[in-house]
Amino acid sequence: MKLAQPLETSAMPHSSDSSDSSFSRSPPPSNKQDSSDDVRKVQRREKNRIAAQKSRQRQTQKADTLHLESEDLEKQNAALRKEIKQLTEEMKYFTSVLSSHEPLCSVLATTSPPPPEVVYGAHAFHQSHVSSPRFQP
Repeated sequence: MKLAQPLETSAMPHSSDSSDSSFSRSPPPSNKQDSSDDVRKVQRREKNRIAAQKSRQRQTQKADTLHLESEDLEKQNAALRKEIKQLTEEMKYFTSVLSSHEPLCSVLATTSPPPPEVVYGAHAFHQSHVSSPRFQP
């Protein structure tokens, strides 16, 4: 922003004191060089103003994008927590069913349990996505 210099008025007395230059007008540009420098300065300031405006727009867009991504991740997190809660409840239910079944199970009561390799052998649980060595063929 260019500051305007105060102009001399007729109401103010002229001072012969050369040290008081606060009310003097700056001399007009003496040649084309000063004028072209002023034009370049104005153009540079305008270009800088536009660049700053674009930068602020990009910054705002980036903040908006991050905010939307954050909201999406919070929704995903809430859905996963809900699924964990449901699966935990299901596990508790099946654990209680198994606990109540074990004392009544005639298969478990009459025979000794087979070794874990037979129960969990590769032939019974052949799944290629399971990475445990116990489940590998």
